[in-house]
Amino acid sequence: MSQTSGGPRVSVVVPTYQNAEVIEATMESILGQTFADFELLVSDHCSTDGTWERLQRFAADPRVTLWQTPTGGGAPANWTAVTERATGELVKLVCGDDLVYPSCLQEQVAAFDAHPEATLVCARRDIVDARGEIVVGGRGMTRIHGVHPGRDAIRRAVLSGTNIFGEPASVLLRRSTLIDSGGWWGDFPYAIDVATYCRVLLRGDLVALEPSLAAFRVSDGQWSVELAGEQAAQVVAFHEALAELAPGLLSRADLWRGRTMARALGRARRLVYLALRRRMSAGG
Repeated sequence: MSQTSGGPRVSVVVPTYQNAEVIEATMESILGQTFADFELLVSDHCSTDGTWERLQRFAADPRVTLWQTPTGGGAPANWTAVTERATGELVKLVCGDDLVYPSCLQEQVAAFDAHPEATLVCARRDIVDARGEIVVGGRGMTRIHGVHPGRDAIRRAVLSGTNIFGEPASVLLRRSTLIDSGGWWGDFPYAIDVATYCRVLLRGDLVALEPSLAAFRVSDGQWSVELAGEQAAQVVAFHEALAELAPGLLSRADLWRGRTMARALGRARRLVYLALRRRMSAGG
C-alpha cells in the first residue's frame, strides 16, 4: 500500500462480490453520511449477478470511484485491492452487503480528533437479516467503552474468543497504521478483520463508542455448520500467530482460554445459523 497526502479525511472502501440485491442500499447508506469529507472507492470482484450494473447509477457522483478486479484470491485479495487505492487519513471498509448509519463517520472521526493516540475506533452494530430487519441490536463492546490501551484491548479480544470490535463497517482505522502493520492480515480469511485490528492496536489505543453506528447483514452464505467450525479453527490459529508476533502479550493460559471460548462460540454459532435459516424460510 502506498500513502499519499492531500486526500480526503476518510476513505470508505467497498469490496463487492455478488451483492446485487443489496449493494444499492449499502451505497446509499455511505453517501448519506452527515460527514462530508470522504471518498468512496468500490472494487467489484467480477460479480456475475448484476452487482456491477447496479453500481453504475452512482458513477456520476464525484465522491465515487468504481472498478473491477480479476477473480481469484477471495476476500483478502479484494480487501487489499480496494484499500490500496485509498488516499484518506482514515479508512473504513464496508462489505458490499452491510450498512453504515448516517452519523457513523462523523462520530468516529470526532473520536480520532479527541484521541490522536488512537489507531482504531469501533462502535456497536446491529445484526440484520437479508431483508434488513434487525435480528440483534446493539451488539459488541457491551463491557468496554471509551479509551483503552491497544494491548489491553487485544488481550480482551483473545480471552473472549471472538471479534469484540465488530465487522469492518463498525470500525474506522488510521490508514498509516494499517499500512505500517502490513495491511489486511489475510492468513486467516474468516478472521481477517479481527486479526488486522489486533496488529493495528499493537501500535496505539482503542476508542470504543457506545451507539450502534452500523449494521452487519447475515446472509445465506453464512448459514453453514461447517463454516462455523472453520471460523473457530482460524480464530485459534490467529491467536497462536499473534502470540509469536508480540512476545509477552499473551500467556499460555490466555491462549487456552481463547481457544476454549472460540470453540464454544463456534458451537453456539451453529445454532444461531440454524435459527436464522428457519426465520428466513418462514418469511418466504
